[in-house]
Amino acid sequence: MNKCNFYIFLLPFLCLLVVGCSKAPVTFVEVAPIIYKNCSNCHRPNQSGPFSLLSYSDCRNKAATIKYTVETRFMPPWPADYTYQHYIGEKYLTVAEINRICNWVDDGALMGDSDKIPAPPHFYAHSMLGKPDLVVKATPFFIKGDKHERFIMMKIPFENVADTFIRAIEFVTNNKKLVHHVNGHLLNYLPHQTTNLYKPPFVIDRDTAYEIAESFHNLNLTANDGSEPAFIGSVTNYLPGMETLIFPDGIGTYKVNKHAALLLRDIHYGATTVDTWDSSYFNIFYADKPPKRPTIERQLGTLGISQITPPLVVRPNKIDTFRTQATLPVDISLLTINPHMHLIGKSFWAYAVKPNGDTIPIIRIPKWDFRWQYFYTFKTMLKIPKGATIYVVGVYDNTANNPNNPFYPPREIREPVGGNMKTTDEMFQLIMTYLPYQKGDENISLQNP
Repeated sequence: MNKCNFYIFLLPFLCLLVVGCSKAPVTFVEVAPIIYKNCSNCHRPNQSGPFSLLSYSDCRNKAATIKYTVETRFMPPWPADYTYQHYIGEKYLTVAEINRICNWVDDGALMGDSDKIPAPPHFYAHSMLGKPDLVVKATPFFIKGDKHERFIMMKIPFENVADTFIRAIEFVTNNKKLVHHVNGHLLNYLPHQTTNLYKPPFVIDRDTAYEIAESFHNLNLTANDGSEPAFIGSVTNYLPGMETLIFPDGIGTYKVNKHAALLLRDIHYGATTVDTWDSSYFNIFYADKPPKRPTIERQLGTLGISQITPPLVVRPNKIDTFRTQATLPVDISLLTINPHMHLIGKSFWAYAVKPNGDTIPIIRIPKWDFRWQYFYTFKTMLKIPKGATIYVVGVYDNTANNPNNPFYPPREIREPVGGNMKTTDEMFQLIMTYLPYQKGDENISLQNP
């Protein structure tokens, strides 16, 4: 066979080989499950995402943006190192998932077989948790555009049908850009104590007032006879990026009377140059059963049970490291942790060392992001034994190279002694929610069924 005849003979096989090796384009059928799982909960109407990602047309219109944000790992936001410890609701993409999304965009963001596209998840419009049993609205608050931060106390009365139990209280705001944090507590009133409950004032500037006693006096929270309602601390909290938790039945549940009030000992608004409003509200989720195991909250570091070493003073033009630690007097079952820093935070690391020297990973955040401060909930309770020491390490970047530095040129930044913690101050905290340990806790799933 001469060469010419040989190549003519071989050509059909080469064509078959090329066709067999060509890659079919990635379609939305393969991408939709990734986006619905990791993106749509926030990217939907009335939530924090600036656009919706609930349909093929939504995603097709934002294809280039989706590719850029996942390729740079800007989205989905999940600051914690998922190779160090795992939590409920992790929002990270594997390399294979990122490649699939990028290939979909590069291949033309095709739909594919519409019959094979999964249905988008169903969400309740005004909650991350579902339809609440009761919605309690706060007094709308006018935020003046005068470049000043504000620390406000609010009294928010509400009435239940009867005495009952609460599983969770979710804070929702329409002004996520300016609400920095919220610390909320529950007041339970007996019928004879409600004389002042619905009387003003409902909102006051907190300034440097921080004690509960001052809140009771300033907001007219006591009854005419001077008696005070029962107080339950820290029932609702908010930080940028935070999602409210619902623990399994009986854990973290608390009793609420027919007449009750939420006391926001402080709601912190950031500075702005534009007049605007905040119309916050609370979604309340009832429980069918009384509480079995009330949770405990403690914090290491700023305003907490342990000292910071050296004292939290971040020098200008320096990258400084600070540490705090605490040794446990009893066994605990750790449910949730919340690392907290402000703008010049660079990295955060917490771990426990058992008396025998073994290490328990708690959390590692290699690149701190002030905009996303989750309450990280473990998939099962994390036992930390008596005698173990919890170590926390925080690194702060107070240089001009830090784009989040609030000062240029850099200046000394510290935690103030008493008073309000402004965004431009600094904090260093590990907030822990836990239970006294019971045998078998480490096998109890914290994920809702």
